[in-house]
Amino acid sequence: MNAAQGTVGSDPVILATAGYDHTVRFWQAHSGICTRTVQHQDSVSSPAAPPGPLPGGGPLLSPGGAQVNALEITPDRSMIAAAGYQHIRMYDLNSNNPNPVINYDGVSKNITSVGFHEDGRWMYTGGEDCMARIWDLRSRNLQCQRIFQVNAPINCVCLHPNQAELIVGDQSGAIHIWDLKTDHNEQLIPEPEVSVNSVHIDPDASYMAAVNSSGNCYVWNLTGGIGEEVTQLIPKTKIPAHNRYALQCKFSPDSTLLATCSADQTCKIWRTSNFSLMTELSIKSNNPGETSRGWMWDCAFSGDSQYIVTASSDNLARLWCVETGEIKREYSGHQKAVVCLAFNDSVLG
Repeated sequence: MNAAQGTVGSDPVILATAGYDHTVRFWQAHSGICTRTVQHQDSVSSPAAPPGPLPGGGPLLSPGGAQVNALEITPDRSMIAAAGYQHIRMYDLNSNNPNPVINYDGVSKNITSVGFHEDGRWMYTGGEDCMARIWDLRSRNLQCQRIFQVNAPINCVCLHPNQAELIVGDQSGAIHIWDLKTDHNEQLIPEPEVSVNSVHIDPDASYMAAVNSSGNCYVWNLTGGIGEEVTQLIPKTKIPAHNRYALQCKFSPDSTLLATCSADQTCKIWRTSNFSLMTELSIKSNNPGETSRGWMWDCAFSGDSQYIVTASSDNLARLWCVETGEIKREYSGHQKAVVCLAFNDSVLG
């Protein structure tokens, strides 16, 4: 799939950010220059809500409007999915077409999570309608093919590296493991009634992490999950990572690091060898008179695990050196909070 010269898809590094200002912005990662902006407008026009707590402790998403809740780049780097209120929009990265090329609709509330099978055959989503969905991307029919229903709004979904199990975190504090081969599901509840805001499994499938609205990060060892074996979770550790909402957790591509983002204005990087704190990335002001710069909403590691990009509600994304905690680049252009990002610097073989 050849990308036209000068398009986002032609750049070996793809960095996209979005949030409450109804735009998706694409950046030259090394220079900080915004190379393309697409409007993520909506027929439902309602102001985006400021970040704040939901009853039950989940981060607040606005009830309507055109904010983007999650971004994900397809495995072949040809498109990006933007999940919003009642739909997922797919934008072409290999042209400068400002409009979505595909719209997936039929969901009643905010879609909070989106991702893809590793060969791009299907997409998965989770949303505040208490449903995780599988969408066949090869089908001309734009309806979802499979639904997994839970009892509370879904904040996060991640796919096991074995491509056969979806991990679903919800606002009641439950984590569900949905076996796509058998349709069987298991459930665990690290803290009852404390919203699970993010779940992730490292690329080696050694660990699963989950963060919640208490600021705690739970880590499990994974066994099984190969062939017909169901994944077993063995509790490993509980990290009191943050003193406010923890919003995101991500393992590094080399599985040696775990990043957690929080409403406390920090992203913390932990070593997976012993889950000790390695680096704290903070956007707190040194100026005593300055109020909070807002929440750290999302993060993504570079392919070599040396750098991390963060999105925050002070309208900025930042590129940091993981080891030193130094800010290498700021991406400035959004008019409101940046709550999600997608970063891909792997060159396809």
